[in-house]
Formats: sequence, C-alpha cells, structure tokens
Amino acid sequence: MKRILLFLCLSLLILASSCKKKEIQGLNNEISIKNDQIAQLEQQLTHLQKTNGSLLDRMSDMSIINKAGAESIQQSLENMSEQYSFIQDLTKKMQSKDSLNLALVLNLKRSLADINDEDVQVEVRGGIVYVSISDKLLFTSGSSKLNQRARKVLGKIASVINDHKELEILVEGHTDNIPMANECISDNWDLSVKRATTVVRVLQTEYLVNPERITAAGRSEYLPKEDNSTPVGRSKNRRTEIIITPRLDQFFNLMAPPTLVN
Repeated sequence: MKRILLFLCLSLLILASSCKKKEIQGLNNEISIKNDQIAQLEQQLTHLQKTNGSLLDRMSDMSIINKAGAESIQQSLENMSEQYSFIQDLTKKMQSKDSLNLALVLNLKRSLADINDEDVQVEVRGGIVYVSISDKLLFTSGSSKLNQRARKVLGKIASVINDHKELEILVEGHTDNIPMANECISDNWDLSVKRATTVVRVLQTEYLVNPERITAAGRSEYLPKEDNSTPVGRSKNRRTEIIITPRLDQFFNLMAPPTLVN
C-alpha cells in the first residue's frame, strides 16, 4: 500500500513539473514576443522623432521664407504706390503744361489777330508752341535786315513772352534750297543764322526779353515745311520760327522717376 502511495505522489510531482515547464515555456515565448514588439515600437519611435525634427526644421525654414516673401511683397507694394503717385503727379503737371500752352497760344493769337494768317502761324507741336513768321513779313529779300512791319510783330510776341518768364525761347532761321551768296551773306547757313540773331537782338534790346532765356539757331534749308520744287513751297520754307519751350532743367525734373526701394 505504501508503495502505491509513493508511486502516486511521484507521478503527481512529475506531472506538475511538466505543466510548470510548459507554462514557463509559454511565458518565455510571450516575453520574447513582447520584447520584439517593444524593439519595433522603439524603432518606430526613433523614426518618428527624426521625422518630427525634420518637419520642425522645415517649418522653421518656411517661416523664414514666408517672412522674406512678405517683406518682398511689402516693398513691391510700396514701390507700386510710389510709382502710382509719380504717374498721378506727372499727369497733373502735364495737364498743367497743356493748359499753359493753350493759354499761351490764345494770348499769341489774340495779340497777332490783325496780322495775316499766311504770314504768322501759331501752333502746338509735340507739346511745344511754335510761332512761324514768313520771311517777307520780317526781312527784305535775301537779307537779314528787318523791315518796319517786323518790329511791330516782334513787339506783340515779346509782350506775351514777357508774361511767361518761366519759359525759354529758341529762335530758328530757315531758308529754301536756292543758293544764296553776296557781299554780306556767305550761304544759306549764314543767312539763316544771321536772321535768327537779328530777331534775338531785337527781342532783347528793344522789348527787354531776358537774354538768358533766348537761343539763336540757323537751320539753313535742311528742315523744310513744304516741297522746295514749287515757288509756294519755297516761300513757306523761308521763315523764322520762335519756339517757346519749358526750361530744360524743369522738364527733366518733371520727368524724373521716384527712387524705388530695392
């Protein structure tokens, strides 16, 4: 009987030991799996940390780029605003200049109303006022000597010019293409220049136009208004033009663009 009991106890111990081993083996297997999962999670965490750092760096770069872009856009808007103001100001000044030219033309035509339109023409070309006077109204044929009617005409023009002291006066002499030479005149260049200086001298000395405002020039036959092949065309080409312009320094200041922000 004792042997049987001892056998049973040994059998129970062996069975219990076998179950324990299996349980321990199972637990070890679970631990191994968990360890593998932990290792994978740690790898994923490391990757996510690196990715997050990269994204933060990119966000920082984007912040810098956006700030620089915003500053650039702001500068562009400021430049556009300055350009728009410049255009508005220039438009106003050009309108003012056009109004001045209109008033100048009206005053000249009113002053010269008793003069034949064929002998004196007042017009605006390219924003500049031109007074074109035929040579027969001013000079004796082939000469730079003024006739009596000429001084009356120049006096009327001078009275208007003196009312606009901010303007400059260019006096140009023009001839036809018929060669001219005598004991006083060398050629058409000489004749055109002498006629211009004669007019300038009268404007200065007799009608007190400031000589600092006046320029004399001769164009000879090289800027004709009409065809020189006909007597009528040659007659129109023999002329003296009084060109009334804004002062060049004022004009260039008017056209100067604003300084833009880089």
